[in-house]
Amino acid sequence: MVDVILGLQWGDEGKGKIVDYFAPDYDIVARFQGGPNAGHTLYVDGKKVVLHQIPSGIFHQQAQNIIGGGVVLDPVILRKECATVESFGIDVKKNLFISQRTNLILPTHRALDKASELHKGEGKIGSTLKGIGPAYMDKTGRNALRVGDLLNKNFTSQYIKLRLKHQRLLDNFNFNEDISAWEDEFFEAIEFLRSFQIINGEYFVNNKISEGKKVLAEGAQAAMLDIDFGTYPFVTSSNTISAGVCTGLGVAPQKINKVLGVTKSYCTRVGSGPFPTELENETGEELRKTGNEFGATTGRPRRCGWIDLVALKYACMINGVTDVVMTKADVLDSFNELNVCTSYSINGTETQEVPLQMERLPLQPVYKSFKGWNTDTSIISEASKLPDDMKTYIGFINEYLGAPVKYVSNGPGREQIIEM
Repeated sequence: MVDVILGLQWGDEGKGKIVDYFAPDYDIVARFQGGPNAGHTLYVDGKKVVLHQIPSGIFHQQAQNIIGGGVVLDPVILRKECATVESFGIDVKKNLFISQRTNLILPTHRALDKASELHKGEGKIGSTLKGIGPAYMDKTGRNALRVGDLLNKNFTSQYIKLRLKHQRLLDNFNFNEDISAWEDEFFEAIEFLRSFQIINGEYFVNNKISEGKKVLAEGAQAAMLDIDFGTYPFVTSSNTISAGVCTGLGVAPQKINKVLGVTKSYCTRVGSGPFPTELENETGEELRKTGNEFGATTGRPRRCGWIDLVALKYACMINGVTDVVMTKADVLDSFNELNVCTSYSINGTETQEVPLQMERLPLQPVYKSFKGWNTDTSIISEASKLPDDMKTYIGFINEYLGAPVKYVSNGPGREQIIEM
């Protein structure tokens, strides 16, 4: 069977640590979608490590790690990531497998990403400029190069053909930046990529499942950034929800077992797009400072606000969440009062449904207030010893979501997770 770990907000919920925590119980850890715009932060031997494409199970030697066909892969970033992981004494090529169906990110994809964002001006969506969107556009446009194409002798001619197409698009944007250095680096990384175990990913995973092996599917970004069900158009370019496991890894829906959804005890967002509970005041700044809310990939300061239970319940519904993991609970330790959004008010009418395009509506969050606990919870290791006010806060969220908060993370360390 396949268990899934994915984000329930707008990303940055701390999924990397959660995957790392559960990985010892699994034989396979697989990334099923997304690209190097994802930054999954781990702490290994007390050192901070940010993974962008390699599954977060790579530091557990019993686990085989797979980059699935639903991923768009940048070989240059992969090579740098591998060097980081290898510095910890990990043999990356031993336990990292890459699906033939994984799509490649080309230098011209990065150029197109940048050119498109510049062209949009104030209407930009906040892309990380990693080439993710253009790579997925080539995938759906049936033009993409895939990892399996590296095994063909005519790969270079395929690349040139696609590059010429991209150049015509760049000319339309009047984009004249020299990317020759990017290309040199790309082809060096392509040779590095050829040295990996390139597999028929869907057969590999299904054969392991048939053998009774346990598979953990790791999501990137989060549910509210899903291309179909997120806050469109301020979304990523892939299906970030649990259904993406089936299309990204090639497994049938009945093979999905648990779905662990990760949420912060509050809420953050990077880049543009609607954010109903955003706090553009001292409280928001305190959340940002206490929670160290800066992007793992970009370093951009994250927008911060109270937890949005309307959006969270929606995310639990479309993902079939069985267990909720609440991260950064300790960030709320110093607040005297906490708020949770329980509905949206639109022109005086309250709703508990996420609208199609909330940025176009005069939407106001309706809050329920809770007393803060003013206790250092980062040193607590048992659920029974958590402050009563914290139990009340979590208990209300349990009841509202209809999905239990089974785990609470109260610090960055691997051991700082409490099972409720």
